[in-house]
Amino acid sequence: MADSFDLILKGGTLVTPAGIGAADIGVTAGRIRAIGSLSSAAAGEVVDCTGLTILPGVIDTQVHFREPGLDHKEDLESGSRAAVMGGVTAVFEMPNTNPQTTSAAALEDKLKRANGRMHCDFAFYVGGTHENVADLPELERLPGAAGIKVFIGSSTGSLLVADDPGVKAILKVIRRRAAFHCEDEPRLNERKSLRVPGDSSSHPVWRDEVAALTATRRLVTLAREVGARVHVLHVTTAEEMAYLADHKDVASVEVTPHHLTMTAPDCYQRLGTLAQMNPPVREARHKDGLWAGIASGVVDVLGSDHAPHTLEEKAKDYPNTPSGMTGVQTLVPMMLDHVAAGRLSLERFVDLTSAGPARLFNIACKGRIVEGYDADFTVVDLKRRVTITRDWIASKSQWSPYEGVEVTGWPVGTFVRGRKVMWEGELTGPSGGSAVRFLETLQGA
Repeated sequence: MADSFDLILKGGTLVTPAGIGAADIGVTAGRIRAIGSLSSAAAGEVVDCTGLTILPGVIDTQVHFREPGLDHKEDLESGSRAAVMGGVTAVFEMPNTNPQTTSAAALEDKLKRANGRMHCDFAFYVGGTHENVADLPELERLPGAAGIKVFIGSSTGSLLVADDPGVKAILKVIRRRAAFHCEDEPRLNERKSLRVPGDSSSHPVWRDEVAALTATRRLVTLAREVGARVHVLHVTTAEEMAYLADHKDVASVEVTPHHLTMTAPDCYQRLGTLAQMNPPVREARHKDGLWAGIASGVVDVLGSDHAPHTLEEKAKDYPNTPSGMTGVQTLVPMMLDHVAAGRLSLERFVDLTSAGPARLFNIACKGRIVEGYDADFTVVDLKRRVTITRDWIASKSQWSPYEGVEVTGWPVGTFVRGRKVMWEGELTGPSGGSAVRFLETLQGA
C-alpha cells in the first residue's frame, strides 16, 4: 500500500461491493489506489468524512441540457453545475437539441462544447432517425457516444421514428443497447381531442397508459425478432412493469424520481403545468407498480430525465406548454429521502445509480468503489434534513417541482476522478469533466 496519495477521504462509511463499512480511500492520478486504514499515509489533500457516507459516483443516464439551440433553457455548463451540486458525477445527455445530434459532426460539436465547460463527466446519445440508419453502426461506437436514442412517440423536438419498419431497421444495424422513449404515436394523435385547455390534469388522459404499453410491446417484439438489446426509458405504468418482467433478456428498464414520488391528480392540482412531462405522472396505482418493479429487481437504473423549460414557457395555458421539469440536482436528495423512509435500501439506490448504469452500458472504470476505478464519489449525509429551495437550484431555468419539500438525506460532496468539485453547496474547482469511456466504443476502453 502506498505511503502517499494525492487525496485521502478519511473516516467515512463506504458502500462497496463488499458491503457497507468504515474505511479510508486513497486516490492517486484520479484513480482509487487503496481502501482501508490510511491513518499513517500522507496526501496532498485530506478530506474529513466523519459521519458521512461515501457512495460510488452517481451516474444520471438521462438528461437534456439543451445545448446547442435551446440554450435559454439550459446549457452544458449550467446543467452540469446542477449535476455536481446534487452529487451527480457523470451524465448521458440526449440528442433532441437544435441541431439534433444525429451525425458525427454534431456529436463532435457537443464534445468540443463540453470540454473545459462541464463540471461532471459526460457522454452524448446519438439520435436514431430514418435518414441516418446506415451511419448508426459507426456513430454508436464513436468515443463519447452513449449509444443510440430513438423516440417512438413525439416529445420535445422533432426526433421521431413512429413506424415499426423504421424501428426495426435501426435495431437490425446497431450492436449496443439503444434507449427508447415509448409512447404510441398513432394513439397520441387519435386522442389529442381529450386535452382540456387550461387543465394540465388531462395530460395523462391524453397520453394514457395504453399508449405507453402499446409502444413498449411493439419495441420488445421487434427487439426479439432481430436479437437486439433495448433500454426502455422512464417507464410509468404498472402494466409496462408487469410486461417487462417477462422480457428482461432483451429489455432493461429505467424509472425516474418524479414518477416514483408524485401522483395524479394531486401533482397537477398543486403544480399545474410544472408537473407536465412525457410520459406523464399518473395515478397512485402506477407509482405503486413502479416501486414493485424496484423491489422485484425489474428496474435496472434511475434517470432524472432532467428536461428544463423556463418558467415563462411553463406559465402558458395547457396544452400550449412544453413538457419536462428539472431533476438532475434533486435526484440524489429525493431518492435518499425514500431511503430514509424505508422504501429503498441504500445498496439498491447505489445499484440503480452507479453499478446498474455501468453494467448496462459497459462503462469503463466507473460505478463501484474498488481499487483501479475512477475516483468518483457522491458523499452524503443520510441524516441531514433540508428543505429544497429555489435559490439552491443551479439550472438556468431556476425552478424545481420539489421547491418547499423537506428531505432527509443530502449531497455534501462531489468528487470526479479525484477532484473535489462540490463541497457543502459550493463549487470548489474549475470545470474539468471528461468524456465517459465505454468498452464498446472504438477507442478509450
